[in-house]
Amino acid sequence: MEQIVRVALDAMGGDNAPAEIIKGAVEAVNLHPELRVTLVGREEVITDMLKAYQYKEEQIAIVNATEEISCDEPPVEAIRKKRDSSITVAMNLVRHGECDAFVSAGSTGAVLVGGTILVGRIRGVERTPLAPLIPTEKGVSLLIDCGANVDARPSQLVQFAIMGSIYMKNVVGIENPRVGIVNIGTEEEKGNALVKETYPLLKACKDINFIGSVESREIPAGVADVLVTEAFVGNVILKLYEGLAKTLLKKIKEGLTSTTRSKIGAALAKPALKSTLKQFDASEHGGAPMLGLNGLVVKTHGNSTAGDIRNALAQCIAFVREDINGKIRENLGVAKVEKPAAEAKPADAKPAEEAKPAEEKKEQE
Repeated sequence: MEQIVRVALDAMGGDNAPAEIIKGAVEAVNLHPELRVTLVGREEVITDMLKAYQYKEEQIAIVNATEEISCDEPPVEAIRKKRDSSITVAMNLVRHGECDAFVSAGSTGAVLVGGTILVGRIRGVERTPLAPLIPTEKGVSLLIDCGANVDARPSQLVQFAIMGSIYMKNVVGIENPRVGIVNIGTEEEKGNALVKETYPLLKACKDINFIGSVESREIPAGVADVLVTEAFVGNVILKLYEGLAKTLLKKIKEGLTSTTRSKIGAALAKPALKSTLKQFDASEHGGAPMLGLNGLVVKTHGNSTAGDIRNALAQCIAFVREDINGKIRENLGVAKVEKPAAEAKPADAKPAEEAKPAEEKKEQE
């Protein structure tokens, strides 16, 4: 018997909620008999919409939540004050072990804050990165981080690399994932202060297959399986990727429909073109998981459709089945972020715990 995977789904989050969220949930459970989805949101609305679909009743449950968190609300304040919001209620299901994973197309800020505060980080994990799969010429690459930590430290980037490698090996099936750090050149001496300090740490890390620096123009070619960066650069890469894809698709369509001859050619090329373009649709690969939490949290696009939700739910099955969190606990418990010999700390250096800002200490407590 296949392992049952329980996912709490924010039914009220996103531009197309709740209709597309509910539709995606139904499509997912009809494809995956091991999946159990708990739709969290306004019960009467969800119940009414589910009447239009056929599915096994034991695969979909409803938990009522009377509040919603909008994208323009301060995330920390919203999570603390709106305790009956669909995001808060759903994350508490994961926190208390009633569900294995959480998926939302709602407020990114609220999801990030809720993941850290409610679900909590795995002991030993300094920061939890948001890590989407992006399409490349060779398949997909994991972009880590794309929005959670804009002021990351070198030791945190090393942890991102380790967690990303675990994910790509066990979920995507790449045996020895190539890890690269996003940089402005391939030479080791190039980059800003963060990249220059992180590079030797990644090079010394025995838990990853580090290939060096990766320039942004090499990303679409699939030069690395794990792309390590802090969230500011990662988010710029992701948004440019999405925007460029939409622009190219628009221009291709315009070109193919500009004349009668091109329309005839478009009709003949449509099946092959559609298949090729589908490979570069990021939504085909699910949402962006927050790696390093005690439970799985997945953030999908705010404009997610039923297909996006269906793919994100399928992604949860692979994550839970492969026990990614267990592997992260095991690896980060023994994996050390070591300084190269030439850069070892002086004997009188403060322990890492003492050197942390008071605010960060308080957060971990």
